[in-house]
Amino acid sequence: MNREPQISVEFGNLNLIEAISKELPKLNKTQTKVARAILADPKSATESSIASLARKSSVSEPSVNRFCKRFNAKGFPDLKLRLARSLASGICYVNPKIDPSDEVASFTPKIFDTAISRLAKVRENICHQHINQIIESLVQASGIYFFAHGASALVARDSANKFLGLNLPVSSHDDILIQQMLVAKGQKNDVFFIISETDSNRELLEIAQTAKKNGSIVISLTPSKSLLGDISTLSLYIDTLKFSKNHVPISSRIVHLVILDVLATGVALYKN
Repeated sequence: MNREPQISVEFGNLNLIEAISKELPKLNKTQTKVARAILADPKSATESSIASLARKSSVSEPSVNRFCKRFNAKGFPDLKLRLARSLASGICYVNPKIDPSDEVASFTPKIFDTAISRLAKVRENICHQHINQIIESLVQASGIYFFAHGASALVARDSANKFLGLNLPVSSHDDILIQQMLVAKGQKNDVFFIISETDSNRELLEIAQTAKKNGSIVISLTPSKSLLGDISTLSLYIDTLKFSKNHVPISSRIVHLVILDVLATGVALYKN
């Protein structure tokens, strides 16, 4: 007899609302109906009976029970309890999708909620030890070069402006030829800070490899399990949201900007 697959233990440790949202593309048609009903109004779901949620989802009560097992819940009461705990933090970790029927009053808070939830999630998981190590490397650097491509170039330029105010030898570059020339001349105490929202930028990978070969320090702000992170001397891993293959929402760049604010503040305090 076929059984509904359960989510992994690692995935089950996530905030339940975030877990349901991330698992949504893998759910079957019936499970998707239940998931969308919960994500549309999590608070209401915690106050519902299994019968009312089934009606709202247009599925049967046994289907709701199977959905609960899909997320390692012992039953509907257990699922509601975990859902309530997820809401207790005051932040709903849902990646909201803009519907064609959305008006300003409905899509505006979705965009704000995405940025807030991403910042809160990163704040909970950021490695303070890595932050401290990066701050020390920046303070001791003979030259700091922020490299990025595409939309991340805006973050690189903003970062350079922050560190210029701290009287550090810093610049930002998004042109690959200039990046290659600078990294070829990199010295032992130079820091090449590479910002990337993807893990597949071949040109930045080559830049990082050249810098490491020359003995320079490579710091990266990159998604987890990326080749860039493996190459780098020090890395901060940030998994960005993607609404489509070619669109990374601004909330991801806001996270990067805040992290660079943290580093700049750390450098300023270190120097004092």
